[in-house]
Amino acid sequence: MNQLQQTPEAGPEGSTQMHRVLGLPNLVLFGMVYMVPLTIFSTYGIVTEITGGRLPVAYTITLLAMLFTARSYGLMSKAFPVGGSAYVYTQRSFGANLGFMAGWALLLDYLFLPMINYLLLGIYLNEFFPAVPPWAFMLAGMLLVTILNVIGIVSVARTNIVIIGFQFLFIILFIGFSIAYLRGQGSVDLMAPLRGTGEVSGFAPLAAGAAILCLSFLGFDSITTFAEEARNPKRDLPRAILLTTLICGLLFIALAYVSHLVYPSHQFENADSASIQVVFTAGGQFLSIFFTAGFICGAMGSALVSQASVSRILFSMGRDGVLPNRVFGYLHPRFKTPTFAIIIVSIISLTSLFASLEMVSAMISFGALVAFSAVNLAVIKYFFLAHRQRGTAAAFNYLVLPLIGLVLTIWLWTSLSALSLVIGIIWIVIGLAYLAYVTGGFRRSAPMLDLAE
Repeated sequence: MNQLQQTPEAGPEGSTQMHRVLGLPNLVLFGMVYMVPLTIFSTYGIVTEITGGRLPVAYTITLLAMLFTARSYGLMSKAFPVGGSAYVYTQRSFGANLGFMAGWALLLDYLFLPMINYLLLGIYLNEFFPAVPPWAFMLAGMLLVTILNVIGIVSVARTNIVIIGFQFLFIILFIGFSIAYLRGQGSVDLMAPLRGTGEVSGFAPLAAGAAILCLSFLGFDSITTFAEEARNPKRDLPRAILLTTLICGLLFIALAYVSHLVYPSHQFENADSASIQVVFTAGGQFLSIFFTAGFICGAMGSALVSQASVSRILFSMGRDGVLPNRVFGYLHPRFKTPTFAIIIVSIISLTSLFASLEMVSAMISFGALVAFSAVNLAVIKYFFLAHRQRGTAAAFNYLVLPLIGLVLTIWLWTSLSALSLVIGIIWIVIGLAYLAYVTGGFRRSAPMLDLAE
């Protein structure tokens, strides 16, 4: 058997063994719920203005860029089919200390994604029920998400089916209403969404728009955090990662294309709420209300999956001993879920009651791009350098393709705001200080679980 396929499966037996109940369809659903199919409408107006109405083309560029990093995640998840995502992959490729720092940066993405969803939940529901303050909806959402996560991964998977089903129902209705609307408009220029309005041209605006759209793809990596609850992680994780990226990417392109046919302009009264103009044009007040309900449903689903994901990263770090094991490395004896980690994430999410969308978005962007960079580098280090996979095919798979993914990720760094960089650097400094404490001033390596146990 090939040496690279002999990596032992999930950690020690007994109290640290989770229930392996997730198949390929469930893993794909987790990724899609995390990414939220309707997320296209959150940046629709902004990127349409930047690209001059060429949003489908910008999404195509983004999808091609993300596939390289998604492939790197798939390779590493096959080599190390355990929870922990970029934390474990970097740890096993570059050592415990760098692994901890990758995991620490990744926490920015995973810890604060539930917060942004709770913020959206409060904002949108308050629009429908202005007598109820946003914080009340946010607290109710946190409580429901926490309970479902503690009960177990099966309850989360079942809820995901309902959430993704509701969003697909809206998508079907939107496309149906859009076709009916376009039929009443006479001739339709089918190339307009690809050509744009003509007022903005060149590749540079498309590249700028594609960089923003990368935020729509955050979530395919979350699938790797459920490795220890997958029935066949070595086979299903790589497939689920690529399928999720492709399905959501193609869905984003299709929705962007249809939306521009319905509303063939890149001028909006308010770019932040441009999607409401598009949806109202296609289906009136009924479809607008259905869209809001679907968006709320998507926010709840993303909060549910993101809390499940980050609790498993914290569990991996606690099981290693780099975080307090008795707290973060604890599994509920009946539900086999990292209960304390789930509750701690909920407590941290309470800060969303006082945070702004801009600040939380900045944190998420920085953490995600650090993880993307680390995983692309891990493929090169683990396969090409450490295991000396040679030959033309190996060099292409384990050096050239991950290098392309790395270069594209570095390109995305250039789109980060100053706020993102400042918050990210502060977070990294805090992580370094904690690592120095754990390692006695870097005189020893951070603790690391023996996967052969």
